[in-house]
Amino acid sequence: MAGPGDAFVRAVRLHRDRVPEGEDQQYPWSLPAVRALADTVELHAELTLLVGANASGKSTVLEAMAVASGLNPEGGSSNFSFATRASHSPLADALTLIRGARRPRTDFFLRAESVFTMASYLEELPQDPLASYGGRSLHEQSHGESFLSIAMHRLGPQGLYFLDEPEAALSFEGQLALLLRMHDLAQTGAQWIVATHSPVLAAYPAARILLCDDAGLTPIAYDDVPVVRDLRRFLQDPERQVSLLLAER
Repeated sequence: MAGPGDAFVRAVRLHRDRVPEGEDQQYPWSLPAVRALADTVELHAELTLLVGANASGKSTVLEAMAVASGLNPEGGSSNFSFATRASHSPLADALTLIRGARRPRTDFFLRAESVFTMASYLEELPQDPLASYGGRSLHEQSHGESFLSIAMHRLGPQGLYFLDEPEAALSFEGQLALLLRMHDLAQTGAQWIVATHSPVLAAYPAARILLCDDAGLTPIAYDDVPVVRDLRRFLQDPERQVSLLLAER
């Protein structure tokens, strides 16, 4: 198991002097989570979670970190080169990843929305890469099955992994399976950086949880994660919560 000083990426920092002149009030530079990177943000050697509402900047920050580490913006490893649309932000060029002494044996950027495109890319390669993905075409599996196939077969020990909202592809049981896989690989030296809305993934015991909101990037405990707090309140009395919601219409 990796110790606190054994992270592949120990911290991330934004260089304000690399922000294009006159654009500091525009996306992505205007996001509080991005501005917070001007102060060095430390990462956990096992798992760092970026949580927060939609449009809070967690996926923007995660994507920029993945690209800054050399990964394909649309997903895959550093060897992947497919692109369907130039949609990623310029933030990666303004980031510095502060690396540890170790170097990852492998890496991957896994995005729930790009698994289909990645599967097509794999099938177009001249060599047969499917052995690294469970030996079965990802197109012949459901969205959740293909996502878990990548996690179970392609992601291995001592890897650096970025996951963007993996719960979008997974059932509750699938999220539990992913949590277990993340833990198993962390014990063999893997490091995970994940943007998520999932209370299941946020429950990882050793995780450093960073809340993306108007205050920037704030370390918080599991019980203070907004989705955890709100889901608990909802499940305590779902009928009442739905009635209150409908009464507001």
